[in-house]
Amino acid sequence: MKAIRTLMLAAAVFFLAAVTAAAQIPAVNVENAKGEVISTASLVDGKTPMIISFWSTTCKPCIRELDAINELMPDWLEEAEFRVVAVSTDDARFSTKARSLVQGHGWTDFIDIYDKNQAFMRAMNVTLTPQVYVVDADGKIVYSHTGYTPGSELELLEKIKELQ
Repeated sequence: MKAIRTLMLAAAVFFLAAVTAAAQIPAVNVENAKGEVISTASLVDGKTPMIISFWSTTCKPCIRELDAINELMPDWLEEAEFRVVAVSTDDARFSTKARSLVQGHGWTDFIDIYDKNQAFMRAMNVTLTPQVYVVDADGKIVYSHTGYTPGSELELLEKIKELQ
């Protein structure tokens, strides 16, 4: 009986370790705002958590959510240190439109990246946008949310504050 309990405990620990290891930011090549190819692993700095938002030019809820975050960000930064990574999932045909939309909406305080081949999107198991993650300073995913309703962005700040 004791051996079975020990075996079950070991299996549970192994399962939790596997889940935690799987919940890391994957290393995928994407394009940054300057047009340079970077690895998504370079987003993890070991110092500040981040909000990662997957969006597209045709997704109105995505744009509303990023606008809400952008509007609240100066106040939020007084409460907690964090970064916002806005990941355009538009393919190469719509990349110029995505870049224009970023400029037009003033999302210049975000880290804007362009996932033209949707490799990062697939690696993060994103099937619908908007998809938002809160990631700790070490690259572990601590929260995720699909869809957007006004006010739901406030959950993101609460999760970021828990990481401080």
